[in-house]
Amino acid sequence: MRMRFLGSTSEAGACPTLYETDRGTIVVQGLQVTDTEAPADLRDVLDGETAVEAPRELITEIARRVLSGGSATSFSTSGGTPSATG
Repeated sequence: MRMRFLGSTSEAGACPTLYETDRGTIVVQGLQVTDTEAPADLRDVLDGETAVEAPRELITEIARRVLSGGSATSFSTSGGTPSATG
């Protein structure tokens, strides 16, 4: 599988980041959700799957850019970067 960088809200190449694959899927690079109560809200988690947290601004901005044919680049957000808690 090959991936193409779509964008990030992070500085200096850190996560969270979104990628598009040559298989027609999206890969999310981010902090693993480690909150002990969060797994109860997940549905049908298969072996090998995990939950990753990404800011809403990242998802909506990349969707807007991809749908409008724009380029994938980093951008800043006022919402900050989420952190996984345990």
